[in-house]
Amino acid sequence: MTIQHTFSILKPDVTKRNLTGAVNALIEKAGLRIVAQKRIHMTRAQAEKFYGVHAARPFFGELVEMMTSAPVVVQVLEGENAIQRYRDVMGATNPANAAPGTIRKEFALSMGENSAHGSDATETAALEIAQFFAGNEIVG
Repeated sequence: MTIQHTFSILKPDVTKRNLTGAVNALIEKAGLRIVAQKRIHMTRAQAEKFYGVHAARPFFGELVEMMTSAPVVVQVLEGENAIQRYRDVMGATNPANAAPGTIRKEFALSMGENSAHGSDATETAALEIAQFFAGNEIVG
């Protein structure tokens, strides 16, 4: 049994439609614990740093604009194989391809406004968590 932490963002399309609780219910139903959570309005600098890996891509500017357009909810999730488990509960990036019952199938508006972000590996999770949370804010 590998207990992990992973990072999650509930994106502006979730917060604008007051769906934070509904998404959190799916996260918890999947067996993940929310051990840190806060609602923030991401700054341009935070969004550009966070999505820096995509800086050369044509959608980078649009992504930064979307992520700074309204508040987001940043979270640390904990559970057995949390990274893969959260990726499974999020569903495919394109909501049209996502399985029923996943966050993206149930709530996403489009491929761009796909409701959630989740870390893809343990190293990424550690970096992403550290960008938004101090160690004493993560309470299991």
